[in-house]
Amino acid sequence: MRYIISAALASILALPAAAEVPRVVTDIPPVQSLVQMVMGNLGEPAMLLDKGGNAHDFQLKPSQVAALADAQLVVWIGPEMTPWLDRALESTSTEATRLALLHLPGVHTRSYAEGHEDHDHEEAAAGTEQDHAAEEEHDHDEEEAGHHHGGLDPHAWLDPTNAELWLGQIAEQLAILDPENAANYKGNATAAAQKIAEIDASLRLQLSTIAGKPFVVFHDAYGYFAEHYGLNIAGSVSAGDAASPGVAHLRELQAELGKVSGLCIFPEVRHDPKLVEAMATDTGARLGAPLDPEGAGGDVTAATYPDILTGMAATLIACLATP
Repeated sequence: MRYIISAALASILALPAAAEVPRVVTDIPPVQSLVQMVMGNLGEPAMLLDKGGNAHDFQLKPSQVAALADAQLVVWIGPEMTPWLDRALESTSTEATRLALLHLPGVHTRSYAEGHEDHDHEEAAAGTEQDHAAEEEHDHDEEEAGHHHGGLDPHAWLDPTNAELWLGQIAEQLAILDPENAANYKGNATAAAQKIAEIDASLRLQLSTIAGKPFVVFHDAYGYFAEHYGLNIAGSVSAGDAASPGVAHLRELQAELGKVSGLCIFPEVRHDPKLVEAMATDTGARLGAPLDPEGAGGDVTAATYPDILTGMAATLIACLATP
C-alpha cells in the first residue's frame, strides 16, 4: 500500500504545472464584460471602478492600488475616460502590459465637437504601450455661446464594431501572457464577436423605426451609438463627463425642447433625474426611462456588454416609437 501511495504521489509530482491565468484588471463595466467574454471560465478580471462609482472621477482604495501593482495586463478605455487610472499607472510600480482600447489601430473614434469629421485613431505605438502625451484635453468653457465640449469622445464601446475589434486584441494579449490557453482565448473572442455582430444586425433593424426622430440625453455620451444606428440626438443636458451644466446652456436647451412636439428626453442610470424631469415638465417633452450607457445598473458579467446595447435600444424605442 505504501508503494502504491508513493507511486501515485510521484506521478502527480511529475505532471507539468498548470499554466497560471494572467492577472487582469479593467477600468469600467463595458471593458470588464468584454475581457470576461474572452477569458471565459479560465479566470475573472478585476474591475477597479466600484459599483456606482463615477467613471470620470474615482479614487482608488489601497486594495485596488495593490491589485493594479500586481496585475500582468491592464485593459482600459484610455486616459480620456478614466484619468484617475492614468495617474495611478504613472505612480504605481507595475510592469503590466497596458492595453488602452481607444488608441488601438483601426478603432473608430469621433470628436465631441459638433462638425468635426470622424476619423480613425492610429496612436498605438509598439503594440500596446500608449503615449499619454497625445491625450486630448476637454474644454468645459460654458461662457457666451453656452456649453462647449471638445476633444476625443471616449465612449467608443457604444459602436459595436469597436467592441468586435477589441475582443481580438484582448485575446492576443492574453495569449502572449498565457500561450497554453491561447486557443481558448481566441476561440472565445471569435464567438463573442459573432454574438455582438448578430445583436448589431438585429438592433439596426429595430432602431430603423426611430431613425431621424430627435431626442435629448442626460450627458454627451451617446454619439457613437447614434452615429452607428442613424439616430438624431438633439442635445444633451450635461457634457461628456456628466459635469454640471451651465445656466446659459440649460436655457438654450429648454428653448429648443419647447419647439419640438413629442420630443423625448432621457435621464440616466446613476444620475439624479430631477433636472431632466423638470425640463420635461416645463417643455412638454416626453420623459423616457433612464438610459444606461456604462452598464452601471447591475452586476457586471460577460452578458453586460450585450445588455448595454439591447437595453439602450429598447429604452429609446419605447419612448420614440410612441405616437
